[in-house]
Amino acid sequence: MLISLIIFLISLYLFGGGTHKRKRNMSNIDNILAFNQQFVASKGYEKHITDKYPDKKLAILSCMDTRLSVLLPEALGLKNGDAKIIKNAGAVVISPWDSAMRSLIVAVYELGVKEIMVVAHTTCGACHMSFSHFREEMLERGIPEGELSRTDVDLHAWLEGFHDTEESVRKTVATIVNHPLIPKDIDVRGFIIDSVTGALTEIK
Repeated sequence: MLISLIIFLISLYLFGGGTHKRKRNMSNIDNILAFNQQFVASKGYEKHITDKYPDKKLAILSCMDTRLSVLLPEALGLKNGDAKIIKNAGAVVISPWDSAMRSLIVAVYELGVKEIMVVAHTTCGACHMSFSHFREEMLERGIPEGELSRTDVDLHAWLEGFHDTEESVRKTVATIVNHPLIPKDIDVRGFIIDSVTGALTEIK
């Protein structure tokens, strides 16, 4: 423990700096790096050791909302190593060949997944999201007008959210089920989780 404490104090000095000014300017990432060194030194990882194959042969496509970071696995009774959890804005597959779908296909063929849950949530920020909303913010942040008028991608479609969470879940489930590379023996089901209580509602 003494060695761990020494390493932690050294990391605080290196990343936190010896001056008051440096401390004020520490970023969240700097703090994370300092903590990480202490975590590894104290072997905090040991309780999390598992392998790449999900014990429950389950993959979950869910939303990146911070309310779900701990709530989702706890409400589903999952521990580290039980499932592959894939997250994006809205828990959606926006096309049959997007990164979420690619990850699910890898999970099936490389990692032995047999069941897929699509888990959206209540009061999702992706609901009613639109490029029109982002456009003004992008211009204010210095993104050139030309980048917002590019012709190689439809930004309106790419940044469009959804207006009905249940329908979004149904659409994503259907896209997965009907994907030409998803075998018919994969069980795919859709749900909405309450962002506060964790209660699951299945969407048929």
